[in-house]
Amino acid sequence: MTAVPPPATPSGPSLAADHELAREPRPPGHEHGELALEVSDLWAGYPGQPPAIEAIDLRVPLGEIVGLVGPNGAGKSTLFKSILGLVPSLRGEVRAFGQPVREARADVAYMPQLEEVDWEFPVSVNDVVLMGCYQGLRPFGGWSRANRHAAGEAIDRVGLGAFANRQVGELSGGQRRRVLMARSIARGSRLLLLDEPFAGLDAAVQHDLLEILDALVQEGRSVLIATHDLSCVASCSDDVLALNRRVIASGSPAAVLTEEVLSLTFERHLLQVASFAPQFAGDHSGHRVAVHDEHRHGE
Repeated sequence: MTAVPPPATPSGPSLAADHELAREPRPPGHEHGELALEVSDLWAGYPGQPPAIEAIDLRVPLGEIVGLVGPNGAGKSTLFKSILGLVPSLRGEVRAFGQPVREARADVAYMPQLEEVDWEFPVSVNDVVLMGCYQGLRPFGGWSRANRHAAGEAIDRVGLGAFANRQVGELSGGQRRRVLMARSIARGSRLLLLDEPFAGLDAAVQHDLLEILDALVQEGRSVLIATHDLSCVASCSDDVLALNRRVIASGSPAAVLTEEVLSLTFERHLLQVASFAPQFAGDHSGHRVAVHDEHRHGE
């Protein structure tokens, strides 16, 4: 087989080593407590097409970050939208905080990819972040004082206080990511679903976003991140799930971010996989990993 270099990552392998955590990641093989998200045997897709994702099992414990990695077309965005009920599920169950997601929807925040947002629409940073506070119609309409306070705090938290009244179309890509992050924070949800939050960002901006996530998880929130950036996953995740329409493997970053698993996931030979997670190099014999049997999903 011809060796193919690993997929390019915007930050390079140094970010994992440079990023200073606001919290200590859970050790490999750690015990999980209550689950913020539980996905069981989920099959989902679009009408008239084969399932986009098959037999997905996924757990996001309270107060943890779980990274979701896979190539383009692997079904990461479809999984998020199916969790939220935006894409029809064909089989399986999704529960948030022990309830069907539709009953816990206020406790789940979703950060879409930049391409899914109309950035030319004439709204300010403050307007977009306030949208995160929307929980249904209120008598007489309008935003409450509590809504405006939550939006202002979220904007300050992501470092955009000076841009609160700026039109979102005037912002850079990194600033737009911060706006979407602030919108998720302002919602006050305990579970955040982040779809490619680091795509196209330089290492400094990625570092800032990782610091925000570390702090949120330290406060007890839970995060599921879908990303191509393996170094970010290595540096911030408690557990990792490798996805290519099916779950290829799940476990600690040390166990999942290996040449064997990533080659199966990205369907190519990956060189120097250890460079994505230098702190994990060496013996992984004590680390938990579940490599899933492909034939089980094809039944």
